[in-house]
Amino acid sequence: MRKPNLMFQGTASSVGKSVLVAGLCRILYEEGHKVAPFKSQNMSLNSFITEDGKEMGRAQVMQAEAAGVKPSVLMNPVLIKPTGEMKAQYIIEGEVYKDMTAMDYHQFKPKLKHKVKEVYEKLEASFDTIILEGAGSPAEINLREGDIVNMGMAELVDAPVILIGDIDRGGVFASLAGTLLLLSEEERARVKGVVINKFRGDVEILKPGLKMLEDIIKIPVLGVVPYFKLALDDEDSVSDIFYAQKAKDENDLVIKIIRLPYMSNFTDFNILYSLDGVHVSYAHAKEELKEADLVIIPGSKNTIKDLNYLKQNGYDECLQELKEAGVAIFGICGGYQMLGRMLYNPYYIENNVDHMEGLNLLEIDTQFECEKTTTQVSGCIVNKTGLLKNCKDAYIEGYEIHMGQTIWQGEGVVPFVEIQTCLGEKTSRIEGYKAREADIYGTYIHGIFDQIHFTLAFLKELAQKRGKMEGPIKIRNGYEEDYARFKDHEYTKLANILRDHLDLEAIKHILYENE
Repeated sequence: MRKPNLMFQGTASSVGKSVLVAGLCRILYEEGHKVAPFKSQNMSLNSFITEDGKEMGRAQVMQAEAAGVKPSVLMNPVLIKPTGEMKAQYIIEGEVYKDMTAMDYHQFKPKLKHKVKEVYEKLEASFDTIILEGAGSPAEINLREGDIVNMGMAELVDAPVILIGDIDRGGVFASLAGTLLLLSEEERARVKGVVINKFRGDVEILKPGLKMLEDIIKIPVLGVVPYFKLALDDEDSVSDIFYAQKAKDENDLVIKIIRLPYMSNFTDFNILYSLDGVHVSYAHAKEELKEADLVIIPGSKNTIKDLNYLKQNGYDECLQELKEAGVAIFGICGGYQMLGRMLYNPYYIENNVDHMEGLNLLEIDTQFECEKTTTQVSGCIVNKTGLLKNCKDAYIEGYEIHMGQTIWQGEGVVPFVEIQTCLGEKTSRIEGYKAREADIYGTYIHGIFDQIHFTLAFLKELAQKRGKMEGPIKIRNGYEEDYARFKDHEYTKLANILRDHLDLEAIKHILYENE
């Protein structure tokens, strides 16, 4: 007899599957179940490094946090990271397999079915309940043969399915009914209910439509979930944060993140959106940087292409002007590499350019290597100049994911962080640099801003320098200097929203009916 499992599939990408899986995981966790999320195949540029140095999708990390368990690559055995030019890097069980085109992968995918089932069974052995997530839509009939992520996965592990539709984008009744129409009879039999997500308005007006839908599809509507905003890690495909604009106070510290075409790991900045006294937004043109107090260049899945984009659009000159004006500039991972003098690409990693001049904001050079660095690290800030003067000895932890090695090239930079542990083993090495005479900072450490003591000290010093000290910079909602508690509270709020708007009795009956 299988252990209880349930799969959320969607009528399309961005319908809210990841968040609903996280919410149900949280509910079951709060009720005492040992529950884990699972997504066999995830396409995302937001990734995470586990304690054993393996790479997985960030959405499954968020779901694991909601479930109160440590993230494991068993929760996401296949991760696809697009690199451009119709190619992607394929990561299998946490390690780079190789770059492939979509057609190459389509032909390779049937070979993964046994592997995916094997990984699922390993995960299942350690938990009493598994909540699965599909990808895209099961109605993509051209991809049905060899499918390992939607109905193919549900069949593989005998999982019942709940189908999610997004009413905010319109046409939800047609998308739900149409998706079911394109499924085979056996697949439709797996769908035990549907959920309408992201509803804005009076549900009483919607109810006649719900009854008509049920009459047409012969499957019950298990809930209408309202549109809501919580501070949860987004998937690439579902994030509207790139264009979000909140009201700005004149005394807010203004942070601009450059929206790179191949940007990765934008979850690094989620913490910044949770701070009072700070205004954060993505810049889509250099002109948007003029009001910035801090400019961040994020990570990239194709650093040289994104560097070329910055140059072609005048960001290089703009950043030099901002430096002279005393604006702070912070680069993470690929953004850190771009800040340097030269980028060397002798093995033609990700593209066919063998070298490119950087932004010349830090005296460092980077050479791309064939082997990928994937590690969790911890250490402390070792510099006490500039905006770091109140951060000395501040504890830092996070993870590194990069294909390049960066080296010091001049007296114009000073060390940023001393790494003291790597994958749990003691070590000692310098990581990242700061410009000696300017507020320019670079590091490979993803999650550095999640270290709230560092972040608050850094931003408060910047606010003072920029003359914006009237309002306090702190985590909102009373969670001063405790980001972990803040996130945990967001998961609890998510669970409560779902409790109020889903038929949980019916969902649990579907989940546990074969026990």
